[in-house]
Amino acid sequence: MKKGIYFVLFYFTISSIYTQGNTEVYLFDLEWSNGKLGLSNPKNISNNHGYDNQPSFWNDDTVLFSSTRAGQTDIKQFNITKGSTSRWISNTPTGSEYSPLRIPGSDNVSSIRLDLDGLQRLYEYDIKTGKSEPISNSKIGYHVWISDHVLIATVLVKNRMDLVVLNLDEDSQITVEKNVGRSLHKIPGTNLVSYINKASDKNKPWQIKSLDANSLEKDIILNLKSHLEDMAWLTDGTILASNNNRITMYNPAKDSVWSDFHVFDKDQVFKISRMAVNSSRTRLALVTDVSPKEVVQRQVETFNNRNLNGFLSCYSEGVLAQRFPNDTMYVGKDKMLDSYERFFANTKKTNVKVVKRIALGNYVIDEETTVVDERQGHQVAIYKVSSGLINSMSFIFPNQEISDAEAIVKKQLEAYNSRDIDAFLDTYTDNVKLYDFPNSLFSKGKEKMRQGYGSFFENTPDLNCEIKNRMVIGNKVIDEEYLTINGMNFSAVAIYEVENGKIAKVTFLR
Repeated sequence: MKKGIYFVLFYFTISSIYTQGNTEVYLFDLEWSNGKLGLSNPKNISNNHGYDNQPSFWNDDTVLFSSTRAGQTDIKQFNITKGSTSRWISNTPTGSEYSPLRIPGSDNVSSIRLDLDGLQRLYEYDIKTGKSEPISNSKIGYHVWISDHVLIATVLVKNRMDLVVLNLDEDSQITVEKNVGRSLHKIPGTNLVSYINKASDKNKPWQIKSLDANSLEKDIILNLKSHLEDMAWLTDGTILASNNNRITMYNPAKDSVWSDFHVFDKDQVFKISRMAVNSSRTRLALVTDVSPKEVVQRQVETFNNRNLNGFLSCYSEGVLAQRFPNDTMYVGKDKMLDSYERFFANTKKTNVKVVKRIALGNYVIDEETTVVDERQGHQVAIYKVSSGLINSMSFIFPNQEISDAEAIVKKQLEAYNSRDIDAFLDTYTDNVKLYDFPNSLFSKGKEKMRQGYGSFFENTPDLNCEIKNRMVIGNKVIDEEYLTINGMNFSAVAIYEVENGKIAKVTFLR
């Protein structure tokens, strides 16, 4: 019992600052082309299943970041101009290192260390030997160096982070702002550091602010219209900010709106978090969640290889497994381990083949055929992925075999695209129910559908739904839909359930 409580407390300490997900560190060149600055030469410099995060530049050609190996997180150094080689700087069995930075005027590195006893402190590491000693006893989350003895850092206070200025020579610590974010950066061409002020009042905007570590003077750089966690600076004062698979940009001195700096393929860069730019502004490093498709594919491959540890590594600690829509099979990785240990022990041959796959945001829907020893099966699995790990899966089995399920769904699609409200509603039962996945009811009955869809059909002359992918399993039809509505395009997934020749239930993923 004590061991279990200890683990939960330790995990909570880590996750409160450094979310343990499946992430990768990418490196790009910043290059001018046709008068515009852009990204080129993408390279995955971590290439490691697990947690890789918090990149910073040792110099223009060398990147430091935290990387997980053998159950712990250590500091890794990647050398760009030396054949893209890498080496480990630390190896700390009693803890894990995060947010490594070069200490000014030194060849040593500072890093946040989370020890197995729950202690969280800032340490200095000898880059040649890996030996370390504590710099500060404060519970620091993130930091940036001003000089070899002055740093600006965030300190954990209850459920928030406060911004402090630490002077190591004077052994002083001054709190300058309460409730700040994790993104701390030197502003190019100045002696200032930027940070994100998270308003305590929900009606007030978050702000990007600057701090002078000497005078402690603070200024507002920008009021934010939406919440922002991660950013970086270009030499001309342009702010780069992460937004899922996009980097947006804004220059407070000349811009009135944010615009796209770069949009990535979601299969490569799915959701960006930390960003760092080198001092010469010729390279950019970023962190991205592994794409849901890649995570799901890995769990299929490790399952087929009967690699239980690899398979479990694709799931979050609190993974939820259900039979669609809400019949819970088990909760948690421990239960999952017990279930699959017994399964592999009692089977000689197992194989899953993905017949069709739909990817929509954080969801991956696989139609799968299975072989367990000599028994063949058919199922659909709906995976939800967060931070590069599967945190829920919902299985659909062909419990009710009928022959006309696809035919009636095709008929309702034709009526939908024709905007024929009577023909459309004729494909549904009188008591049809509409849900948001997995089981949140938002409409019941055909007459309520008429009220909503009737005016929608009348006011949408360009309405069109194109089926990109379709799965049929038992009495259920799962459609990946590409919608055109008033000149705009949307993707969605609809799960139709057919009873007695009519659609009785629809569940939407959007």
